[in-house]
Amino acid sequence: MNKKRGSSLAFFLPLNMYSILRSLLFLFDAEKVHYFTTSSLNKVLKLPFAKKIFTYLFIVEDKKLERKLFGLTFKNPVGLAAGFDKNATMFNDLAYCGFGFIEIGTLTPKGQAGNDKPRLFRLKADSAILNRMGFNNDGVEIAIEQLKTRKHKDLIIGGNIGKNKVTPNEDANNDYLIAFEKLFPFVDYFVVNVSSPNTPNLRALQDKAPLMNLLSELKNANSKKANPKPILLKIAPDLTNEQLDDVIEIITTTKTDGVIATNTTIDREKLKTPKTEVEKLGAGGISGKPLSKRSTEVIRYLHEKSNAAFPIIGVGGIHTAEDAIEKLKAGASLIQIYTGFIYEGPSLVKKINQQIIKENL
Repeated sequence: MNKKRGSSLAFFLPLNMYSILRSLLFLFDAEKVHYFTTSSLNKVLKLPFAKKIFTYLFIVEDKKLERKLFGLTFKNPVGLAAGFDKNATMFNDLAYCGFGFIEIGTLTPKGQAGNDKPRLFRLKADSAILNRMGFNNDGVEIAIEQLKTRKHKDLIIGGNIGKNKVTPNEDANNDYLIAFEKLFPFVDYFVVNVSSPNTPNLRALQDKAPLMNLLSELKNANSKKANPKPILLKIAPDLTNEQLDDVIEIITTTKTDGVIATNTTIDREKLKTPKTEVEKLGAGGISGKPLSKRSTEVIRYLHEKSNAAFPIIGVGGIHTAEDAIEKLKAGASLIQIYTGFIYEGPSLVKKINQQIIKENL
């Protein structure tokens, strides 16, 4: 596809069309709107010529964007982070928004309702989202049935896995291994999520001993496969430099394939939203612009301190093409968006890819 043609068509659309739509959607409950918009996308894409229009508007095809990593070929380096398509019901439709890869989940062995509602909130003054979803998902078996409907063979799918809330930490490894084994035939890479702040005691699994043990067990299970698949670790932005040093040691010792930096933050110190308003919303992790600087710092620290010993997928606060470029220059090999996708719309993916081509990264 000629990327310039896609740009010219977009030029004739109202520049503020998505911002108008966003203003309307932001009047309603965030979680309900999420399911409404994704359902609407599915319906729209069934209309005549809709897929061709989306392809024309949002997809940039250029060999310069291609990335070979983990033994996989990514058609472009812009992915959708886990949490958006928890149950693997949307990835076929979301492919028309221009992503090079989509991460489903977090999936647990058994389905679970997650935390009580409301549990998803917009901090509009900060271009941020506060969530305490709690790994709500239908379970790995249901996701597998959805993954069997995969239509885009060149779209890389990652499987983000976690433990059930009722599973004590001492038994957590079994949950990760169950999810790994069941998902193995249906995803291209795995992400071990021990960094969500919304499942009680989950982040304790980031401590050196339990994390080393968990990754070693997964790596051992992976090594027994005829064709092992990449396993990555997703970490929190709230780790100290000493803890990041432990992460580097653990990744290199266990020969884990890479790191996703970072998950949501529990730090609320620099928010523009009034403190009293945030406190009323309750517990949860924050994503979006407030996370941008810290996630980039973590990427740079891991990249430099490890001497680029492993690939990093950068995520956190990417709302512009410049944000994405900053993370790539800090040491990320690929990037993911989530909150930026919600605030800026699908054109963000195209803008990032076009900027990557322009800067020849």
